[in-house]
Amino acid sequence: MPGIDECLLHAMRLPGARGAALVDWTSGLALGTVGDAAGDDHETAAAETAELARMAAEHPTFAPVGPAEGRAPVEGRTPVEGRTPVEDLVVTTRTCYHVLRFVETSFDSSVLMHLWLDRAEGNLALARLRMRDLTERLVLE
Repeated sequence: MPGIDECLLHAMRLPGARGAALVDWTSGLALGTVGDAAGDDHETAAAETAELARMAAEHPTFAPVGPAEGRAPVEGRTPVEGRTPVEDLVVTTRTCYHVLRFVETSFDSSVLMHLWLDRAEGNLALARLRMRDLTERLVLE
């Protein structure tokens, strides 16, 4: 099971990877970075990424659908205490993809992985699959 540095290095092996970071999305602090930073500053990128993640994770629009008057609960969509209902966010620009994958942890699940991909060389589907695998095996100490 990889730690932060090893996990980020594995992410950088993806086609088109320009940079990767592990970010505490509640505080905006970068726990680890590798490669280039969007905007040329890893700390600023981490803080801005955390702000975007907080908006998505805490917004009621993205909350799981649960029981409501006149409706049965939707299977598999029950909120789990301490976990965000959002799995990942994808932001596209004309030249790149930004993939933010929320990491499930045994403590407070306030960590995400941010992968920055060149759009011409990157494979968004492959990146999402690999990031899911990496974040599931990630060991945070």
